Amino acid sequence: MARRTRRRSRLWSVLRVLVGIVGGYLVACTVLLVAYRWVEPPATTVQLQRYIEAAVSGDAYDQSYRPVSVSGQDDDIRHAVVASEDARFYTHNGFDAVELRRARDEALAGGRVRGASTLTQQLVKNLFLTTHRSVVRKAFEVPLTFLAEWILPKDRLLTLYLNVAEWGPGIFGIEAAANHHYGTTAGSLSRDQAARLTAILPAPLVRRPQEQNRTSDRIQRRMREMGW
Repeated sequence: MARRTRRRSRLWSVLRVLVGIVGGYLVACTVLLVAYRWVEPPATTVQLQRYIEAAVSGDAYDQSYRPVSVSGQDDDIRHAVVASEDARFYTHNGFDAVELRRARDEALAGGRVRGASTLTQQLVKNLFLTTHRSVVRKAFEVPLTFLAEWILPKDRLLTLYLNVAEWGPGIFGIEAAANHHYGTTAGSLSRDQAARLTAILPAPLVRRPQEQNRTSDRIQRRMREMGW
C-alpha cells in the first residue's frame, strides 16, 4: 500500500510539472502574440529548427530574414496568398470547417490525405512550433491558433505570416523572398511574380517560382474570381 501511494504521489508530481511547463509555454506565447500586434518577431522556432538541422548535418547555412510592415507588402502578394492558401481567411475563426470536411471526406473515400491548415495555423507553427508533423504539435497548434485569432486582427495575422513564412532554403519573409528570387522588394512585386512566389509556399525548399507556370496561372485565376 505504501509503495502504491508513493508511486501515485510521484505520478501526480510529474503531471503537475508537465502542466506547469505547458501552461508556462502557452502564457509565454500569449505575451509574444500581444507584442506582435506592434513589433515584428526577432526570430521564429522554424528558423531555429533550420539552424539546428544544418548544424547536425554539417551543411553550410545562410539565413535571410527581413520583416516589413504592411505598407511594404504589395497588395498582389497578400491577395495571392489568401486566394491560394486560405480563401476563407477573413471569415473563419482560425480553422476552416469546409476544408476540414473536404479533407476528411477525401481521406474516407480512399484519396490522398491532404492538409487543411489555415494561414493562422501556419503562422503559429512558424512562430512557436516546428515543421515536423506530430500529435504533440497539433495539440499545441489548436490553442495557439485560437489565441492568435483572439489577439491579432486579420490583417496583422496576414502581415506576420508573410514576414515569417519560409520561401526557400534560408529565406524567411516576403521581403527576403522578393530580393532573392527577383532582385526586388516586397512592395514592388508584379502580379505574376506574386503568384509565382505564392506557388512555392507548399514546398519552399524544393520549388522555384520560375518553374510554377501552371500553378501561378491557377492562382491568378482565383484572384480574379475573388475580385482582385
